[in-house]
Amino acid sequence: MHNNQKLQTIKWSLTEDYFYICKGIHEENGSEYHLTLIVDDAGSGDLLFGVVIGAYREETDQFTYDVIDVSYYQELFCDKDYLKEASRIVQKLIKKLEIKPREKIQVCQGCIFDTAVADLKEKYGEALITKIKVIGEPQRLVEESYLDEIRNLGYEPLEDRETKRAKSFFHMMRWIKTDPKRLKFAKTGWPRLKRYKLFSQINNNELCSKTICDKCGKSCEVPFKPDGNRPVFCSDCWRNNNPQRKSKSKTQAKFL
Repeated sequence: MHNNQKLQTIKWSLTEDYFYICKGIHEENGSEYHLTLIVDDAGSGDLLFGVVIGAYREETDQFTYDVIDVSYYQELFCDKDYLKEASRIVQKLIKKLEIKPREKIQVCQGCIFDTAVADLKEKYGEALITKIKVIGEPQRLVEESYLDEIRNLGYEPLEDRETKRAKSFFHMMRWIKTDPKRLKFAKTGWPRLKRYKLFSQINNNELCSKTICDKCGKSCEVPFKPDGNRPVFCSDCWRNNNPQRKSKSKTQAKFL
């Protein structure tokens, strides 16, 4: 066999204490095998469940995934903590796949990975991190993982849900309506859901927080989550301390 002839093979090598399984074209004079991790998500735009994040290495056909819990799309949604959680999960998956030196990481271009990409660039360098449109096997595996998760809830997804997103949304909503207890599986923190009676009711309930009035010291409920940076008043103290309320009351009194 000619020395310069290229052969299709599977090369096993042990270098710098790392074990590589690389499939590609090997030349006798030596060539580097560039591994690539691909990170994608599924379920971000779906009403049910949280979001599945998966990592795939084509050269070794390795795949693993984890889930952003649905709670990050409920009460915590406005704080966008799901971005930090997505970054944490990406780091976890990369570690699980034992990233190699100088291995490239390609991340889905969705905004859910904005924080993750920034963190990856800081840790591994900008040259190794790129945002791409994920297609093919990694996309299929992540999508199948999401479908398996929602089937575990007892829901059977539409076969054509990818091409008919609106139809899929209402199909999921009807499934929830048949049993209101299923609301715990939904991304109820989405602002756009307020137009629907089913979700506006639960959003209003979730916004009520028990606290102590800073003026009178009585226990009360307020329509927001206290952050400790602004005073909290019960309804009576709030009315008494609101100049606009007082002026309106006086104006109304003139017409009585």
